[in-house]
Amino acid sequence: MPRRCSFKLELGYPQPLAGVDEAGCAPLAGPVVAAACVLDRDKFPRGIDDSKNLPIERREALYGRLMKSAVAWGVGICSVEEIDQINIYWARMLAMSRAVEALGLEPAWVLVDGNACPKWQRPSRAIVDGDAKCRSIGAASIIAKVTRDRIMADYAREYPGYGWERNRGYGTPEHWRALHALGPTPLHRRSFPKVLAAIQRDSQPELIFEEIRPAESFESHPPAVESIEPVQTQHLVEQPHTAA
Repeated sequence: MPRRCSFKLELGYPQPLAGVDEAGCAPLAGPVVAAACVLDRDKFPRGIDDSKNLPIERREALYGRLMKSAVAWGVGICSVEEIDQINIYWARMLAMSRAVEALGLEPAWVLVDGNACPKWQRPSRAIVDGDAKCRSIGAASIIAKVTRDRIMADYAREYPGYGWERNRGYGTPEHWRALHALGPTPLHRRSFPKVLAAIQRDSQPELIFEEIRPAESFESHPPAVESIEPVQTQHLVEQPHTAA
C-alpha cells in the first residue's frame, strides 16, 4: 500500500513553503503547541507521517533528524491562561500564528492542517488531514507533538500524581481519578465544561449523615411538661346546732 504522506500536494506552490500543525487541543491540562516547518525537498528524513501514526521511538528519531535537516522550523505556544480566556479554537489559531512568526523567514505559502487558517495576510490553504497527506505538515505535526510531550513530562515532575508523563494531559481514567483525588492544578483548563464541572462538584461541602437509633423517630412530639399531681382537698361543712 503506497504511503499517503508525500510532496504531491505541495508541488504547485512556490518556495519556501511552510507546513503548520498543532498538538494538544483535546487535553484537560497543559498548553497548545503548534509548529511550522519548511523542508528541503532534496534532503529530508524518510518516514515522515502524521505524528499520531508513529510510535514514540520513531517520532523522537524523526524529530532529531528534522532539527538538523529542515530549512527552518518554529514553535508557537498558547498558555492555559490564554486558552481559558479566548477558547481553544482561537488558542489553536494563535499558536499556529506564533509558530510561523518563529520561523525566522517569511514563507511564500503556508499549508495548514485542518479546515481553517488563522486570520493572517499570508497566502495559505487549509487541508483536512493534512498531516497524513502533506510531508511539510506531517513534519510540523512531529515537531509540535514531541515538543508538547516533553513539556508535559516536565510538568509531571512539578505536579506528580496526574500521570502526565504518560497521558500528556489527556482525559484518561488515570487523569480523571487524580483530578478528583488531588484537585485541579494551575495547568487545568477551567474553560472546558467537564473540567469545570469536576472542580465544582469536588468543591461542594461534604454532607455528614448520622444513623439514628431504632427507637428514635422523626415524628414531632408535643413538648414535655412536668406532671402535676392533683391536690386532695377536704371540705368541712359545719352543721348548725339547735338548742335543746
